[in-house]
Amino acid sequence: MKILYTILLLTISLNAFCSGEADSTRLTLKEVVAMAKDNSIAAKQAVTTRETKYWQWRTFKSNYQPQLSLNGNLPAYSKTSTPVVQPDGTIIFQPIHYDNSSLTLNFSQSITATGATIYGQTQMQRFDDFDRNSILYNGVPYAIGFSQPLGQFNSLKWDKKIQPLLYNESRQAYIEAQEQISITVTGYFFDLLLAQVNLQTAEANLINTQKILKIANLKFDLGKVSKNEILQLQLEQLNAKKAVGTAKRDMEIATLNLRSYIGHEGDEKIVLQVPETISQMSVTADRVLTEAFANRSDAIAFMRRIAEAKRDVALAHGQTGLTATLTANIGTSNSAKNIVGVYRSPQNQQLVELQFSIPVLDWGRSKAKIKTAEANQKFTEYSVEQDKQTFKQQIVTQVSLFNVMKDQLALTAEADSIASEKYKIARERYVLGDLSITDLSIAFQENDQAKRDYVQSLRDFWSAYYQLRYLSLYDFEKNEKITCK
Repeated sequence: MKILYTILLLTISLNAFCSGEADSTRLTLKEVVAMAKDNSIAAKQAVTTRETKYWQWRTFKSNYQPQLSLNGNLPAYSKTSTPVVQPDGTIIFQPIHYDNSSLTLNFSQSITATGATIYGQTQMQRFDDFDRNSILYNGVPYAIGFSQPLGQFNSLKWDKKIQPLLYNESRQAYIEAQEQISITVTGYFFDLLLAQVNLQTAEANLINTQKILKIANLKFDLGKVSKNEILQLQLEQLNAKKAVGTAKRDMEIATLNLRSYIGHEGDEKIVLQVPETISQMSVTADRVLTEAFANRSDAIAFMRRIAEAKRDVALAHGQTGLTATLTANIGTSNSAKNIVGVYRSPQNQQLVELQFSIPVLDWGRSKAKIKTAEANQKFTEYSVEQDKQTFKQQIVTQVSLFNVMKDQLALTAEADSIASEKYKIARERYVLGDLSITDLSIAFQENDQAKRDYVQSLRDFWSAYYQLRYLSLYDFEKNEKITCK
């Protein structure tokens, strides 16, 4: 009840302080976080990065789809002279005047399992000789074939393993960027909240000091207080005025920083409401670890880094030793004086070709490449294992910190309540002449410090909470995973 009373008292005090402001915007922590996620520059950068990764993913997907392209030279006109070597070795420049236009329709499809490519083609070419006034057509009605690498690195197969991990990693990284915005804007939020509390406290202290000084002057006239106490209170009044000026300056700076980060335009005053705690939320390290390994981009990156290391070993094997490419195609071709003639009784054409390369003497280069890739794979495995341990330790530490902050918040709330009550009693006792000015100053300082400690505890609690969200990508308040909008 004391904790709730303190929170309610502080909230009411802030609202009373801000009630006189005609042009003001009241915001909660969650509203500020939402505004930052929608309007901040960091949020726009995260969205742009997500879009870039998405289109890279689409590019990858297109590599496994049929490709159809139309190529052509229309027109391919030429009028010039060309050197022609004569039988006696002399050269005569012969004028030429022609157009050699062509159209080619190409089709190709990659086969992931083997890395082969199936392709097809149809072509039509027209040659116009303007000097001799003749036209000749040449065409390939159809040609189909395939190209199969033998003993080489299959990039299609490895990309299909790695690219989905990269895409999923980028999606989770976007959510992490959003949660990082929450952590950052929480700092700006509490900077301004503390500045507002400091200003409220400074103004209240100035009013109280002025009232006490008036009473002390009356007592001085009656000879009940010393001149030293009057001077002490006058000094307290000057310090209170200085504190008000400093608090106003700090609040203006904090307001500008928060407004700039969340992209909030306008000149109206921003008034922050003191956030409540989530006392019923219970968080365990095992639960956070489970969610982190299921959701975080780092967990996906662990698998992706191992897969990339294995890919590099496969690449080293594919670039060494015997490598070959088998190419084969069949089709038809023909020449005629008109387009229809190209398709009449075309001639068959076939091609079978095997290109290969065998290193005969490479002074151990192939073996060195393979051993280097295998050593890098082991190093990556060890690094990933070390990063996993660091990842786990970070989460366990943060969970412990969050639970400590939750307990500390309850203690500072109670301390704030006690210090406030103590200052009230001390003020009344001084008016009655039952307390020294020194004891009143001590109570005053303790009350100010207790309020600042309470706001700082709130800051630590909410920062730890949003840090847990960032580390696990899980909303423990709603008991659900955090997903992309």
